[in-house]
Amino acid sequence: MRDKYGVAHDKYCYPNSDVLINLLDIRDSGKLADAEAEFTAERYRTYEPYKLSLSDFSFEHLKHLHHHLFQDLYEWAGEPRDVDIFKGDTRFCTWTRIEPEANKLFRTIPALADSHDNDGLIEKVADLFCELNLLHPFREGNGRVLRFFFEELLFTLGYEVTWPKISQQDWIDANIAGVNLNLEFLKVIFAQAISKL
Repeated sequence: MRDKYGVAHDKYCYPNSDVLINLLDIRDSGKLADAEAEFTAERYRTYEPYKLSLSDFSFEHLKHLHHHLFQDLYEWAGEPRDVDIFKGDTRFCTWTRIEPEANKLFRTIPALADSHDNDGLIEKVADLFCELNLLHPFREGNGRVLRFFFEELLFTLGYEVTWPKISQQDWIDANIAGVNLNLEFLKVIFAQAISKL
């Protein structure tokens, strides 16, 4: 049995199941998805940000946000995965390369301050989002934590983020296009999402 990430079986799932082992001991994937949505929405709502500079947006901070969102659900919340995963034809970063590749990407974030117009910023942010999504550092919850991370990052740069109402499939299609070196769809999403504070 394969889960949505193409893993036949790994230590993250219950035996003979594609359901992730969770702190609530839910064995049904639909019920787990509902619980994830409710718990992460509440954790998101009650998050208390602290003053950050661009240099604070590190892999450690992404792990902190993932732990915050998923702490009620998974023992491994905030910890990088140690299994290889893929979705459709997209193979995500080999797990042994997550940490070094993440550190390279996060070192580029302070340069976002050098973007002097919206178009330049949108181009850089779309590219960074695509690369971090390809990293897919966690066993579950990558999309949610990335959007959370970028909201905080863009706020630090002086922008408000209101994600456009698009389907999950549109998000997936935009990210697949990015993997295939076409950032136009992600750029459209970010252009619609951000506005100056």
